[in-house]
Amino acid sequence: MAFDRYVAICHPLHYTTIMNHILCYLLVISSWVLSLAAALVHTLLLARLSVFRDNTLHHFFCDLPSLLKLSGSDTSINELVLLIVGTVVISLPFFCILVSYGHIGATILRAPSMKGIFKALSTCGSRLSVVTLYYGAIIGLFFVPSSNKTNEKDVIVGAVYGLVTPMVNPFIYSLRNRDMKSAMGNLLRRGHCSV
Repeated sequence: MAFDRYVAICHPLHYTTIMNHILCYLLVISSWVLSLAAALVHTLLLARLSVFRDNTLHHFFCDLPSLLKLSGSDTSINELVLLIVGTVVISLPFFCILVSYGHIGATILRAPSMKGIFKALSTCGSRLSVVTLYYGAIIGLFFVPSSNKTNEKDVIVGAVYGLVTPMVNPFIYSLRNRDMKSAMGNLLRRGHCSV
């Protein structure tokens, strides 16, 4: 989506030639292959670990760092692969998204009209806020070391990227809709008047 927004704002006259069906298929297939390869590597490495049966996962979601904490085996290879694969799968796309939005921001600032600036900001602002919330939580969970015990930080950060971001995502995108903005304004005015 970041590349689509980049092409739409920075190269609007060439949009249909750049964003053709082949490129769209290639982008989707490459993201699927990258995700499946990362999951396969971690699954194969987890299969070689021994896990204590009496341990309980104090988490609502089976994240890889939480599963590694349950193992009685040496997890240093798993942690190294988690760091390397995580850098590729998490940091590289996040960096590419930030670079594309940097180019979009530079293009927006050169726009001659304020209406064009506001339209571009409303198009990209909601997406950038969701991306920042999602990637910020994932980077905090996978790249910030924590103790061997599962602590509250891991559970909270896991909830943010596993539950909060998907729940907030439709709300943020729907605020771009005029009808939704009008209904939200009416609701806020009604709530403010009754207080």
